[in-house]
Amino acid sequence: MPNFTLPFLAAIFVAAFAPIHSLTAEDWPQFRGPNASGVAAESTKPPVRFSPTEQLGWSIDLGKGVASPIVSRGRVFTTAMSPEGKFVVLALSADKGQEIWKVELETGKLPDIMPPNEHASSTPATDGDRVYVHFSTLGLIALDASNGDVCWKHPLPMPAYLMGWGAANSPIVYQDLVIFNLDDDLQSYLLALDKVTGKVRWKQDRAEMLGGYAVPVVCEANGRSDVVVAGTGKLKGYDPKSGQELWTCNSLLRTIMTTPVVHADRIYLSVQSYGDTDRVLKYALLQWRDTNQDKKLTKDELEPAFHARFDQGDADQDGFLVDDEIDAAFQAPTNMVGGGDIIQAIQGGGEGDVTKSHMIWNLDHKSPSNIASPLVVDGKVFMVKKGGLSAAFAAQDGATIFMKRRIKNLGNYYGSPVAAGSTVYVPAENGHIVVVKVGADLEILADNNLEDSLIATPAIADDRLFVRTLNKIFCFANQDQ
Repeated sequence: MPNFTLPFLAAIFVAAFAPIHSLTAEDWPQFRGPNASGVAAESTKPPVRFSPTEQLGWSIDLGKGVASPIVSRGRVFTTAMSPEGKFVVLALSADKGQEIWKVELETGKLPDIMPPNEHASSTPATDGDRVYVHFSTLGLIALDASNGDVCWKHPLPMPAYLMGWGAANSPIVYQDLVIFNLDDDLQSYLLALDKVTGKVRWKQDRAEMLGGYAVPVVCEANGRSDVVVAGTGKLKGYDPKSGQELWTCNSLLRTIMTTPVVHADRIYLSVQSYGDTDRVLKYALLQWRDTNQDKKLTKDELEPAFHARFDQGDADQDGFLVDDEIDAAFQAPTNMVGGGDIIQAIQGGGEGDVTKSHMIWNLDHKSPSNIASPLVVDGKVFMVKKGGLSAAFAAQDGATIFMKRRIKNLGNYYGSPVAAGSTVYVPAENGHIVVVKVGADLEILADNNLEDSLIATPAIADDRLFVRTLNKIFCFANQDQ
């Protein structure tokens, strides 16, 4: 008999009985999965037809929340608000839905938010060892992915939104950094923390930006990796090591709800901002905040957080903001952009102002998505918007493949489409997930009703579909596997 040493035998034992998922599991570690692409590269056969009683692996009542679920090392991480008003972060087993740990955090006084947003809105991100999540009153929090212990907390200023939307920004993990973009209407910034200690590595001011929700993405081009963030009027690339701004493409619109998609060395965007190019911020504010409709803004029509900005814009000190005074108070003079709708492909890896040099193609008035982010799949840029209108364009040159194809489900689309292979899952606020193929035309495969409001973007991992509705989380998988 061979004379094996005890350490060798121990190593064989550990390898033999280690969970298989630690070696083979597919991860979906942040909003829209790897680099916010929305594509599960390894899953080929998640279910096409499913419901609360069909192809259901498991489901759990959670409490209210609209953050998307994430998956890592066979565990699902999600968030909720407890009935007592605490912020809850949970870890569940991906195969059975069993609770691994649950952490409840006191939030203090909660700010007002506008439906359909909820306070548990930030999608977590994970590197497998820790889970990182933002909450409006708490800042950024890191928890041990194995047991939920709080590793560190990094307080941040309370975000403020002129339209009352509320916070819904999500972090990413890049190498040894947690990177978090917070564009609000008061003090926008891009922040990088050491993922182990929570210490600030760098912070980049984004004072030109208004409130928006784009998640940072990473673009590898021209021999380097850039952190790319879409914001008011401008798409910008930053050095992930220092936070230095490397380039800017000044081609976007006033309000940015969608996240760009990186495919190879290109960045694809679909943006719709209410109104035309002349509709700068003042028109939106007069519509939504001028309570007596006298075409003037007074301090009592704004939250106290904006009173200093009010004084800054009140040039004649008469106690009113009128016409251009409104923009002077809240919109950067170097970034007075308006509304419209655009779909663009931009070459990554530039330097300086790349607005003309790196714009590959640009489409106006082509029915883009207003809140749901675009999806690049099978050489096509696919998008969906309110009313169930979809469109697809060739990723290479922007040529129209099809326009205004209805996916036969009316309503709002807040979650973004995701794909496994060439199968695309399109979530709608009314609780339906329409499954489609995007070819020369749109092929509808199934319409699945989950019977609960659906704001979050689904996750896909290991041929399972994880869906966070307003009150529950579902795991769907082909039961004959």
